[in-house]
Amino acid sequence: MASLKDFMGRVVQMLSLTTPEATPQVGGVRQVVSGHPADGLTPQRLSRILRAAADGEPEAYFELAEDVEERDLHYSAVMATRKRSVAQLPITVKPASDSADHKKHAELIQSWIDDGVLRASLFDMLDAIGKGVSILEPDWQYKSGIMAPRELIWRPQRWFTFDRADGETVLLRDGVNGLPLAPHKFVIHRHKSKSGLTIRSGIARVALWAWMFKSFTTKDWAIFCQNYGQPIRIGKYGRGATEAEKDVLWRAVSGIAGDCAAIIPREMLIELHEVGSKSSSTDMYERRADWLDRQVSKLVLGQTTTTDAVSGGHAVSQEHRLVQEDIERDDAGMATSTLNQQLIPNIVAFNFGPQERYPHVRIGRPDEVPLGEFAEAFDKLAKHGLTAEEAYLRDRLGIPTPKPDAVLIGGRTPVPTADPATPAAKPPAKPISANAALDRLFASAHATEPRDEIEILTDRLEREAADAMDGMIAEVREALMQATDLRDAAARLAKLDLSPDDLTEAMARGMALAHLAGQASLIDDLKGRS
Repeated sequence: MASLKDFMGRVVQMLSLTTPEATPQVGGVRQVVSGHPADGLTPQRLSRILRAAADGEPEAYFELAEDVEERDLHYSAVMATRKRSVAQLPITVKPASDSADHKKHAELIQSWIDDGVLRASLFDMLDAIGKGVSILEPDWQYKSGIMAPRELIWRPQRWFTFDRADGETVLLRDGVNGLPLAPHKFVIHRHKSKSGLTIRSGIARVALWAWMFKSFTTKDWAIFCQNYGQPIRIGKYGRGATEAEKDVLWRAVSGIAGDCAAIIPREMLIELHEVGSKSSSTDMYERRADWLDRQVSKLVLGQTTTTDAVSGGHAVSQEHRLVQEDIERDDAGMATSTLNQQLIPNIVAFNFGPQERYPHVRIGRPDEVPLGEFAEAFDKLAKHGLTAEEAYLRDRLGIPTPKPDAVLIGGRTPVPTADPATPAAKPPAKPISANAALDRLFASAHATEPRDEIEILTDRLEREAADAMDGMIAEVREALMQATDLRDAAARLAKLDLSPDDLTEAMARGMALAHLAGQASLIDDLKGRS
């Protein structure tokens, strides 16, 4: 297999597919060792770094963003929280259609996902949240007849730059000018926290200012604690002390602890004046640092409840959790789009050839009703006729089908049913007399489970009137069958002498029974009132 075709139908040489491109260079522009622009950072220098990144030189910005993520405890924690909230979400595959070929493509992608390659790389992929872009290089390997990435290798963003012509096309740093990236060799995930150029869309551009001001505050706080957290030692020497004696005294006071020490002649006087109280000064540093941390929490997570203990109770926590879930869904949607556009089609194309449609991979929680609400709703609606397959309910509740020899807990006793092969013979209905019907009617009125009297009377009238009606209908049918034309049929019908006596008698019995049933109901109602 010397060459393949990608999802666009372009020929790809096997050697170029399996050879790494973005590798470090000794003495080149892609160094393993990174700079540390955060050392001694000032507002003027930070402004220059951000402006240079927007003008097409993002290396210092990428280094600074990585440096701050290593130095600031709070920023590192909230960034890790946001990345891991997406990296642990379920990953599902949907075939392009119900055809056998499309299902086979989806099975290949599902098998690759089950190997854990994508799951292990989602955290690195979401590094674009802070820096605006994250670049992964697939390690394509041909094993067991399948060409697929066995690893998605994260490459440092400082090894790449952007084309100055459009400010968006990612280029590999190499020499003076960057090299274009082969579409099948890299997965470029862009994360838009704001509209505009990719290099200006990462949240690190905003977080860097908060970190710098916080670093100034913590530095001042450390100096304050050093100066006021321990006593000031003052050594006094006499008028005739020699330089050697002064040196001994200085080493004594300075060796006790820290730098807050001094030596003076015994005849001299030093006065130490304090401005304000020490406790209020300490609170100022802490409040400023905490305030900056809360702003970073809002920037990264959209809320503060999950990172700081704030008042408001359960309701506020629920509201803030909903905000975090909204951000989680959006992050997962961006990662899903990147995979379906750049990686999944190539995996299918390299193994089955270019296709018109490809499987769809989705990262995210299913949009389903919570199990408690679902079970309660189904229990209520099932009583009104709602049905569902047992397999669907088991999948929804996560309950597997029990094995034949398993010990079962729960369930209901099955209702015995008759064998359909030998249906029970239904005895023919026998007409009952008026007295018997009246007795049944009075008995049903006082029974534990009342019956519908109208239904009983209707059934009886229908049975008794059926014979009378059948006799008259038979005579009419015979006359029509013997007629030769419409005039002959009309003449024959006019000569018929149909006897309504049987029907009249049946109707009379039915009306009598209805009258008696009404009286019985009235008597029963009067008894109930008395």
